[in-house]
Parts: sequence; C-alpha cells; structure tokens
Amino acid sequence: MARFVSVEKLSKKERRKRALAARGTWGSINPVTRKPENPKAYRRSKMKRLKPDRECDL
Repeated sequence: MARFVSVEKLSKKERRKRALAARGTWGSINPVTRKPENPKAYRRSKMKRLKPDRECDL
C-alpha cells in the first residue's frame, strides 16, 4: 500500500501529474460566456453591408 504524502510535500512534477489526473474535460461544451446582441444597438457593420458604395462626383 502506498504511503500518504501531503500535497505540499510532493514535487512540482508529481503535483502537476495528480492535478491533471483529477481534472476533467469539458467535452464538446465551450465554456466561453455568450450573450445575445442588443437589438436596440446601432451596428455600423450591418449598415455598411446594406448600403451600396456611392461615389460623389463634385
């Protein structure tokens, strides 16, 4: 049976190895927080796409 050694007394490599083994994965979930766009906000990029470029000859 392996002897118990506190985490503080382990080497850095051993601590990292144990931490990686205990850590799980997110799988197919992306943990980035997302929120919907504000429908009342003015979007310049959308206006550029809708309006054709006009050249003024003055």
